[in-house]
Amino acid sequence: MTQSPTQPQARAHISIPAAHPMVMLLGAGDSLLRVIEAAFPAADIHVRGNDISATGNTADIALIQRLFDEMVLVLRTGQPMTEDAVERSIAMLKATDNGQADGTETPAEVLTQNILSSRGRTIRPKTLNQKRYVDAIDKHTIVFGIGPAGTGKTYLAMAKAVQALQSKQVSRIILTRPAVEAGERLGFLPGTLFDKIDPYLRPLYDALHDMLDPDSIPRLMAAGTIEVAPLAYMRGRTLNDAFIILDEAQNTSAEQMKMFLTRLGFDSKIVVTGDITQVDLPTGTKSGLRQVQDILEGIDDVHFSRLTSQDVVRHKLVGRIVDAYEKYDSSKGEQDGGGHRGRGRHNGKQ
Repeated sequence: MTQSPTQPQARAHISIPAAHPMVMLLGAGDSLLRVIEAAFPAADIHVRGNDISATGNTADIALIQRLFDEMVLVLRTGQPMTEDAVERSIAMLKATDNGQADGTETPAEVLTQNILSSRGRTIRPKTLNQKRYVDAIDKHTIVFGIGPAGTGKTYLAMAKAVQALQSKQVSRIILTRPAVEAGERLGFLPGTLFDKIDPYLRPLYDALHDMLDPDSIPRLMAAGTIEVAPLAYMRGRTLNDAFIILDEAQNTSAEQMKMFLTRLGFDSKIVVTGDITQVDLPTGTKSGLRQVQDILEGIDDVHFSRLTSQDVVRHKLVGRIVDAYEKYDSSKGEQDGGGHRGRGRHNGKQ
């Protein structure tokens, strides 16, 4: 592609070690190479054998060189590169280059950090913020994971809980959610109490089934090694030697949040996850997750990890949907005279 004469030009030669077949680096049918070319449209990239040459403006060429270095480091671990991994690597490198990230963690470090290997696949962070969230869980007693749907808040916390159980850091896992949903009350649901709470806890069961042998889960639950229960069941207890996850915490009241956090016992760890843009509490009820940020921010051994639409690891369209809703809410708030508007109970879940 023709370069602007005002931009300083650079040329780079990158030799890929013969131990890494080019198809692994460039993808089947050069699919990964096309991702790179789309990200750097002003650069001209050519491949001959195991040699890559790139011509373009200085900044782009420096990033392309670093990108291929990172890709080779990932391949050395035996982990394959995917289009998604290449896109996320480019985003991380550009964020560092633009000063949006400090560059202390490289794409290869993020993409090769294994949390849990189970049932033929490995669970690992896919973005820089996810890696920092996982690292924070290792370093702090209480961690809040706050962000939109699809950012892996709950899933990664569950993986860390199973890892802690398997390595005997804790003797049990406790998973809980407030039983509040848009337009529903427990009394309206049919069946026994267990049947009534099941819809609220189903996402936690589903994640467990991804990480453990499904046949072992009923046995572990019967033994009390894994407990999945509504938040109301936590009242009056002290939770020792446990990894405790509170999911959908935006739907806790201020009183419920205080009650939950004060259940913390010795040798335990708490992870609280939620999306403060998706509150399903009755109008006038303050979200405990929103309030706790003002109360505990800066307290020693308490950490707030904030994830954004850039950390969505579902379909690419999910991130765009999250951004579109945030833009809509922002413009709507300005039209209504500014300030935060509480969401009614008609609001749907993500």
